[in-house]
Amino acid sequence: MATDMARKTRVEFDGAVYHVLDRGDRREAIFRDDADRERFLETLGEACGRTGWRVHALVLMGNHYHLLIETPQANLVAGMRWLQTTWTVRFNRRHRLCGHLFQGRYKSVVVDPEERGYFATLSDYIHLNPIRARLVSLEQRLFDYRWSSYLWYAAKAGRPAWFEPGDVLAELQLVDDAEGRRLYAERMRRRAVEELTQPASTAIAEVRRGWCLGGAGFRERMLDLLEATGEKLLRRGGLDAPVRRSHGEEEGRRLIGAGLRALGLSQADLSGLKKGDERKIALAALIRARTCVPNAWIARELHLGHVSRVSRCASQASPKLTRQLDACLER
Repeated sequence: MATDMARKTRVEFDGAVYHVLDRGDRREAIFRDDADRERFLETLGEACGRTGWRVHALVLMGNHYHLLIETPQANLVAGMRWLQTTWTVRFNRRHRLCGHLFQGRYKSVVVDPEERGYFATLSDYIHLNPIRARLVSLEQRLFDYRWSSYLWYAAKAGRPAWFEPGDVLAELQLVDDAEGRRLYAERMRRRAVEELTQPASTAIAEVRRGWCLGGAGFRERMLDLLEATGEKLLRRGGLDAPVRRSHGEEEGRRLIGAGLRALGLSQADLSGLKKGDERKIALAALIRARTCVPNAWIARELHLGHVSRVSRCASQASPKLTRQLDACLER
C-alpha cells in the first residue's frame, strides 16, 4: 500500500522541503520568451505570498521548470494547484491559446530538511540545468543565463523577498557576503566543468529518480505518513485531495476576522452588505493575496454572489481600504 500511496498522494507537513518540477504538455514550451519568464516569476512570487513558501533554488527552462521550495505550512497541493492553474490561464491568454499547458501531475520529491548535503546537491542540480542543456558553454558564465536563482546567490542585488539562500550557503560553509558570493561563483564554475566532463554522481542519480530524499529513518516516517494519509483519503473518496486542506481556510478565516475588526464590522454584517460593497471587495482582495483558498470559498464566506466577482477584486479594491487592512494586520 505504501508504494501505491507514494505514487498517488503528496506528503505534506509543516516545514516540508520539496524538489518540484513539471514539463509542458507533449514537452512543448511553457515559456516562449523572456516576458513569459518574468511573468512566471511574478506569479511564483504571488504563490509564495499566498502560501508562505520559501524558495531555495529555481530554474526556468523552455519547456520545464525546477523549484526547491520549503512550505512552513502543509500546503504544497493547494499552492501548486493555484500556481499551475494561474500560470496556464496567463500563458494561454497572452498567446491566445486554450487547453492544457502542463503534461500532467507535477513531480514532487520530499527532502529531509535535517540531512546535510541535500540543499547544496539539489541547488547545484537545478542551477546546472542550462549547462546540461548546452544553453551555456564552459566558455561562458552561469551569469549569462538569467533565469535561475544562481544570480541571487552570486550577487545580492535583485533578490525577491521570498528567496532564501541561507540553507544552501550554510551547507557549503559560506557566508552571505561579498567574499562568500565570490567563493560560491568559483565553486559553481568548477561544478559546471565536472557536470560536462565526469559521470553523474550517486547523489545526482538519486535526485533524478524516486519520491523521497533522506535517510532510512526519514523515509520510514514519510511512508508511515503516506499510508495514514492514504487511508484517510480513501475513506473520503479522493486520493488527490490535500493531506491537510484546513491550512488555507484557517488563515482565510483569521484574515476575515481581523479585517472585519479593522473595518468595524461583525461576521453577521457580511450577509446584509451589498455584494459589491467596497469593504467586502477589499477583504476578498486581501484573502486572495495572502492565501491559496479557492475563489468559490471566498465568494461563499464573504457573501459576494457569483464566484467571478472574486477574480476582479484585486483591480477593484479601494487603495485606502487596502492600506487600512494591511496596516492593521502588520501590528
